Amino acid sequence: METVKKVRKAFRRHFIDVLRLYVMGGTGGNGLPRYGGIGGPGGNVYVVAKEDTTLKVLVKKHPNKRFKAGMGGNSHKYHILGTPGENIHIPAPVGVIVKTDHGACLGSLDVAGEKVLVAKGGLGGNPINNFLGQKAVPNFVTLELKLIADVGLVGFPNAGKSTLLRAISQAKPTVASYPFTTIQPQLGQIVYPDKRTITVADLPGLIEGAHVNRGMGHSFLRHVERTKLLLFVVDIMGFQLGTRFTYRSPLETVLLLNRELELYRDDLVSKPALLAVNKMDSPQARRYLNKLLADLRLVQEGTLDIADHLRPLQFIQFDEVIPMSAKTDPGSLEYIKLRIRKVLDFHEELHRNETSRSCGLVEQCDHLPVFA
Repeated sequence: METVKKVRKAFRRHFIDVLRLYVMGGTGGNGLPRYGGIGGPGGNVYVVAKEDTTLKVLVKKHPNKRFKAGMGGNSHKYHILGTPGENIHIPAPVGVIVKTDHGACLGSLDVAGEKVLVAKGGLGGNPINNFLGQKAVPNFVTLELKLIADVGLVGFPNAGKSTLLRAISQAKPTVASYPFTTIQPQLGQIVYPDKRTITVADLPGLIEGAHVNRGMGHSFLRHVERTKLLLFVVDIMGFQLGTRFTYRSPLETVLLLNRELELYRDDLVSKPALLAVNKMDSPQARRYLNKLLADLRLVQEGTLDIADHLRPLQFIQFDEVIPMSAKTDPGSLEYIKLRIRKVLDFHEELHRNETSRSCGLVEQCDHLPVFA
């Protein structure tokens, strides 16, 4: 438990993916009854998606996290219509969900330049309000970052996700032989010879109980929501967080990852998925792999006896199981890069075909093999 607490503190120190802000529109300007003049409306507050920024940068520039738009100008005899108050634009990274304090979603910023109105300015003084400018209503909003990536790496700590990301992309995540090396999401890009680019996110390692926010819990799981493809990375020798924790076999690791995703949001297990079995350079790795493949078949057939605490309600259907070694087998890495592209394209085509079914019959696609 002490290790978990230290990791959570480090995560908060280095990376921010949830931020609560105080926002308030500007007060409207007063009207001028004598001439029927109308005061200018108060300024609005917007959250705007911007490239190359983070929530941490936003906090550094605005440590009090308070944003108030400008006041509307008063009407006067030389300027019957008061000038509008100055709008405030809060820069936020692409991928932010803007929510109210009650959890209602105000908008999603998926593309640079998109903006969401979070605080509206007060009306200027006019005949209806007795020419008195109205004050705006203060509000609190939460910016919740959910990374947008084509592929999300899913696995327990020390499974080799960071090593894999470094090997197949231009990212340079920290790599070490102890759990929780990755304490913040890392993004990398696979660039193919024809210049096709696929974004891969290495996310902080899950632990059992992540769905109830244990360990890095929701800080990890919220980033899985926006990925198109899940790439499970599992150590062929199994996983054990520490001597006080239960050892998990490769199959149990897959089942637990499946269950953590399902308990957080059941639709996550419907995403396309690949299973990369890492560290195949370990002793007797081939024997363990054969057992894992056989057990996975039995799980899919529903004939394997599984403990209730390990059994998912819906088992993830892997498009392929790929044995690999992120450190010593470049050939397996090249194969993974090709399969990532193939599976993404296959499911994109499948989605387009399903969308167009209402317009007529579509050609049947051949499904990819489940096991390598």
